Amino acid sequence: MTKMVYMFDEGNSEMKEILGGKGANLAEMTNIGLPVPYGFTISSQACNDYYNSGKRIQEEVESEILEALARLEKATGKKLGGTVNPLLVSVRSGSVFSMPGMMDTVLNLGMNDQTVEAIAHLTDNPRFAYDSYRRFIQMFSNVVLEIDVFYFEQHLEKRREAKGYHSDPEMTAEDWKEIISDYKGIVKKHIRQEFPQDPLEQLFLAIHAVFDSWNNQRAIVYRQLNKIPGHYGTAVNIQSMVFGNMGNDSGTGVAFTRNPSTGEALLYGEYLINAQGEDVVAGIRTPHPIETLQKDMPEVFSQFVEVCNRLEHHYRDMQDIEFTVEHGELFILQTRNGKRTAQAAIRIAVEMVKEGVLTQREAIGRVEPEQLNQLLHRRIDDKYQKNILAKGLPASPGAATGKVVFDPDEAEQLHIEGVKVILVRSETTPDDIHGIIASQGVVTSRGGMTSHAAVVARGMGKSCICGCEALKIDMQQQQFQVGDTVVKHLETITIDGGTGEIIVGEIPMIDPELSDEFGLLLSWADQERTIDVRANADNPEDAKKAVEFGAEGIGLCRTEHMFMEADRVPIVQQMILAETEEERKRALDFLLPMQESDFEGIFQAMQGLPVTIRLLDPPLHEFLPDKEHLAVEVAKMQILEPDSPQLADKEKLLKRVRQLHESNPMLGHRGCRLGIIYPEIYQMQATAIFNTAAALESKGITVKPEIMIPLVGHVNELKIMRQLVNDTAVAVQNKTGIPIEYTIGTMIEVPRAALTANEIAAEADFFSFGTNDLTQTTFGYSRDDAEAKFLKDYIENKILPDNPFAVLDQSGVGALMKTGIQLGKQTRPQLKTGICGEHGGEKTSIEFCCLQGLDYVSCSPYRVPLARLAAAQAAVKNELQKRKLSIN
Repeated sequence: MTKMVYMFDEGNSEMKEILGGKGANLAEMTNIGLPVPYGFTISSQACNDYYNSGKRIQEEVESEILEALARLEKATGKKLGGTVNPLLVSVRSGSVFSMPGMMDTVLNLGMNDQTVEAIAHLTDNPRFAYDSYRRFIQMFSNVVLEIDVFYFEQHLEKRREAKGYHSDPEMTAEDWKEIISDYKGIVKKHIRQEFPQDPLEQLFLAIHAVFDSWNNQRAIVYRQLNKIPGHYGTAVNIQSMVFGNMGNDSGTGVAFTRNPSTGEALLYGEYLINAQGEDVVAGIRTPHPIETLQKDMPEVFSQFVEVCNRLEHHYRDMQDIEFTVEHGELFILQTRNGKRTAQAAIRIAVEMVKEGVLTQREAIGRVEPEQLNQLLHRRIDDKYQKNILAKGLPASPGAATGKVVFDPDEAEQLHIEGVKVILVRSETTPDDIHGIIASQGVVTSRGGMTSHAAVVARGMGKSCICGCEALKIDMQQQQFQVGDTVVKHLETITIDGGTGEIIVGEIPMIDPELSDEFGLLLSWADQERTIDVRANADNPEDAKKAVEFGAEGIGLCRTEHMFMEADRVPIVQQMILAETEEERKRALDFLLPMQESDFEGIFQAMQGLPVTIRLLDPPLHEFLPDKEHLAVEVAKMQILEPDSPQLADKEKLLKRVRQLHESNPMLGHRGCRLGIIYPEIYQMQATAIFNTAAALESKGITVKPEIMIPLVGHVNELKIMRQLVNDTAVAVQNKTGIPIEYTIGTMIEVPRAALTANEIAAEADFFSFGTNDLTQTTFGYSRDDAEAKFLKDYIENKILPDNPFAVLDQSGVGALMKTGIQLGKQTRPQLKTGICGEHGGEKTSIEFCCLQGLDYVSCSPYRVPLARLAAAQAAVKNELQKRKLSIN
């Protein structure tokens, strides 16, 4: 049988898939001689076997656990359930990937009515012993027995108030004995059984609970958000307890070897004197900054700094470290690569290259491309007066505005309705994950920079303020108060996660300024990538932004967006409603100079870089009033205003709208089909392109237009449209005397185009894969209907691994792309190929495009930096894989 349980000194950091991240790191730290409390890890394979066996721990695994427990008892000289020198353990989950706050932890396991007395005698500290016991009952009851922690906290608060106490440390041993008795009553009331006294029963119940938590709702949400596969399972770490709540020479804390918000190379963290670890991360008490530990415990601080340096150099990355001090002795409970903001990730990666710790290639791989979006969001404009209501800890940078909500379920619902919200809580728990995802930002009145809210918000790139104790939150009244100011449910506030400021109302925001490290890292990425990165841009402003972010051209300029402006819609409607070609051309004559102005701004912004212009694509009815609304309006006028001179025009418009109505517009009269039936529309657009190009070339400005014919499914469609564009180019060149360099290609967005790409390539200089529509036509999904009605269920039920409109479906849509590229290049070896759907800005899709040898990807201007980095990572990964294959 495969080994399922490993003592800490039997593993190492290379065994993450077996031991999980925590278990592998505990093993590694043990092996390099750090002060780690001893223990053992139950492998993630045991978790999968647990589910395969109908949620039952197999006998062989149970035997291994008991054998490992015996070895732990021997090593520590303590016995689980012993009445002389009892062993207490923590039970923690630990998946391959870090999932902070998503899984469940139990501390002080092994306590019962007998062992608590033994611990009181051993430590000569009854208060500590009974405090530890009541913590265990509360935590075990919540995590394992699934009794809401609210019942215990509510009871404790009432008892504190009745005693006249302000905080837990004021409680005496006798007070805790009373609380323990009451807690047992709460347990019996909810589960109709006594609280379990047998430590072995406690241990196996806790192991079951950790395995079960792998598939609880918050874990599933976190995995979906971070694309963590469900088959990994979670390991379980059983570790002998050390206690930070044994007096003022004890404590507990969490620290990062560098600042996870800014990346500054300074120790960053928090600790509490006379407390257990959950007090820090749960945000129940507001902790002290780590630097003050130097004053409180100078020897411990010095040793801790040395351990931090050692761990960072060993793992060659910023570490997130949990520690406990017991009677002045330092213990390291956990280390892992620390989660960080994008700003910090970039600075840490660049500085570690300068320090000689990393190579440039390794630094490129240390920054997650999706994180770069955090840097490209707006921040508060300092020119405006800020009505600062309160200030908390700046836990995750960035600014956000939204309506105040206090309930995560409501946050999620309002997000679905399109309302921007700020989630305000006393502290967040793992159960709030869906509300945090739905919110623009998070504010808590308790907790520190390493609390659950802070860690999760930083990982998501959301603004977060923690420990804002000035906020007095009233959940019943749905409001919070600061001094005399009351902010009610759904009132608007602005938060600045970089300063910790909470501001009344909405404050204008400005674009971010990118750091020198940001530019340097992307310059390293540009040296590695093998594919160009372009942007999708439809106006000069977006084109300028694209160049600013490093785009090497425009891969998609959607001309229909130019016609949507309010002053142009009436002219477009005249064109559509025209009953003769002559009438249509008159309307097009008005649109021609507008198009020329559009193209001039875009060409100038791109400074000689290529610009792929897609001729008009959507069905014409999109420019006309809604059919149903117009019908109601006409009916009302016929009854109430039958003599109105406007009625005839309205009736004519309604008739034309009905004529243009399509049962399935996406597959109807649009794209090149429109250009073939109304060639004068595409002729006007081509004329505008060539007129503008000639005018700019005459001024010495280089222009590189690439004219894209949309929705081609048959070579004859492209042949007709190519001839029209070429004829227009000749006419303009004859008129201006200026030769214009241009290319003509098509967007591959229906399966037939990919399957007959060898024929279509005879008429195309380039292919651009429009994967938004290609995904719709390949799956037979209407995107709007699918995302609104069934895609979420498909993903949750693992029918599909991802939303195919967000992550490229490589086995289906990707197979069509491969076929299209292969067939197209058989006919035209120099055929240029690119992708311009939204997938052009998604990491795994970019990697796929690189492997297929595409010339470029094109995405939103704000995703260009992401695409540059992702393309570099794909190139490095591809080269390493080739090198491995050649060695083998």
